[in-house]
Amino acid sequence: MNPEKVSIYAVGDVIPGRPNPESLFELALPTLKQADILFGQLEAPLAEKGEPQMQGFFVTRVSPERVSGLTYAGFDVMSFAANQTLDLGEVGLFETIDTLTKNNIAVVGAGKNIDEARKPLILERKGTKVAFLAYCSVVPRGYEARGDKSGCAPMRASTSYEQVDWQPGTPPKILTFANKDDLAAMVEDIKKVRPLADVVIMSIHWGVHHVPAVIAMYQREVGYAAINAGVDVILGHHAHILKAIEVYKGKVIFYSLGNFVQPSKKRKGPLRPIYGMELDPEYPDYDFPVDSRKSIIAKCIIADKKIERVSYLPLMINKRAQPEVLSRSDKRSSEVFDYMEWCCKNQGLDTKFSWEGDEVVVYPQGK
Repeated sequence: MNPEKVSIYAVGDVIPGRPNPESLFELALPTLKQADILFGQLEAPLAEKGEPQMQGFFVTRVSPERVSGLTYAGFDVMSFAANQTLDLGEVGLFETIDTLTKNNIAVVGAGKNIDEARKPLILERKGTKVAFLAYCSVVPRGYEARGDKSGCAPMRASTSYEQVDWQPGTPPKILTFANKDDLAAMVEDIKKVRPLADVVIMSIHWGVHHVPAVIAMYQREVGYAAINAGVDVILGHHAHILKAIEVYKGKVIFYSLGNFVQPSKKRKGPLRPIYGMELDPEYPDYDFPVDSRKSIIAKCIIADKKIERVSYLPLMINKRAQPEVLSRSDKRSSEVFDYMEWCCKNQGLDTKFSWEGDEVVVYPQGK
């Protein structure tokens, strides 16, 4: 038996937040249309209804009509396991899910209760079954789904600090540990869906946002547990910048895919000065630092119902907040390649990469 190959393309955070949302995707469209399955992370509710829940933080409200940008791009599945899941309350969440499903975009990682939020999505392409699960580690208090409560599928972590220098006021070592109940639930979900699909992909909203390279302790704990339970590829996002790629037991972990479509939100929240986020006035439509312009599209090729090849396509966010897929001959693609290698080395990873055409292949010998 030799079924046709199946291609899965995955991108990071997406907000179709512009009156003409199709324009945000137009430069990447020829690439996105090559996918048999296109995955993305929804970074804002698509809702007219609902009231903001987070006081003191910027809440993005995107008109449901702008789902047209997502359908134009060709998304098949989106995770809404995010720190924005209940930004507009239960009403906003339900409107978002309804808007996506009515436009033939499946939703994972969020729902009316914990069972729905943890429910896997299984898509079949060319005789191959691909399962998706989605979780969120950056969960605002009360945003997690429970037995009788809507929200996202949580994969939370705790934080503690250890003094490593006797001098007062010196930087501590930051320790993070996965929530044991959430971890056990995630592992249970994976083991349940593993016999039902040929390939299992896990999406997770996690990590240290805005800080270059750093991977939190809990991310490795969670990522390794997921792969040990049967996940084939992990798609991470939330950080708004690229992070390392790791190969663990032959399986690839994308710690952060970076931003994909994030037009300016004119934010004035308290986090910007904390992270020293200096913005470029020449990029008024994209209010993120320079490193956030570099991004990627993850690409997985399935053959004979197994992952045959994992690679990434370098891209750059332009002044209009559009992701532009880069050819190898474009010198900006080397900037992305070099940055990804630096992220890996900074975190002690020896992941091996190689150019093949305009793609960067991730080799399984990296440990």
